[in-house]
Amino acid sequence: MKKYWMPVIMLAIFETVAVTLWLTKDNLFYFFNFSYIGISISLGIFLFIRKYKNARRVTQLLVGLYMLIYLGIISGENMQIEGFWYYLLIGTFEAATIHYAVAKIFGPLIFGRGWCGYACWTAMVLDFLPYKAPETPRKKIGWIRYITFAVSLIFVSMLLLAHAGNMERIMFWAFIIGNVSYYAVGVILAFSFKDNRAFCKYICPVTVFLKPMSYFSLFRIECDKSKCVSCGRCKKVCPMEVDVTDNSRRRKNGTECILCFECVKNCPKDAL
Repeated sequence: MKKYWMPVIMLAIFETVAVTLWLTKDNLFYFFNFSYIGISISLGIFLFIRKYKNARRVTQLLVGLYMLIYLGIISGENMQIEGFWYYLLIGTFEAATIHYAVAKIFGPLIFGRGWCGYACWTAMVLDFLPYKAPETPRKKIGWIRYITFAVSLIFVSMLLLAHAGNMERIMFWAFIIGNVSYYAVGVILAFSFKDNRAFCKYICPVTVFLKPMSYFSLFRIECDKSKCVSCGRCKKVCPMEVDVTDNSRRRKNGTECILCFECVKNCPKDAL
């Protein structure tokens, strides 16, 4: 039963967040929202332990579609970075600000880039493309993410400074147009670079938050050096090109591990 501690702990973390926000914000929605996400993530981990091939995909679809369709389109909440900037700048700790605080700013201190591997609705679609592991060398264009990060902040700031009317409507359409753009750019980059996760590596502005916080992540994949035979399979299947055989915090691309466990599944010696 010890092998099931991970899904239990993950569920406990999300239930703690769910109950805390429900009581402090006096809004039952937060209880159901974070309980649903916690159950979905825990289910994916449980299925992985049971060796179900598409365990992570189950969680991606459960969480990604919920956030994209229900929260984003039906409920009209901009859960992208523009929505975060909007609520933050008007001083409202609701919706996107809470989402970012839990999943993308403080959450990575516990589960690293788990958001990218299990909940991101952009990656949810891109992971259906054919290049599960990159087939071309990594490009040195990661600086683009800082431009998209700054542009999103400037865009929202200018709207607020201009006292634009009906900001909620503008944020809704920014969410729709932003997602269409993300998918289009993501697909083009995936086929151009033969890498499903090219968008995540070079363009996604959210990684500006995720990368530094993930450096201190509590949950990490580590290598048992006594079992490792240096076959290199883990590096070949890693979509983010992380050197998981190096247990140090400074390992190559260490802040980009999305906890997909492809390395664990493909290790012939169970060294990970």
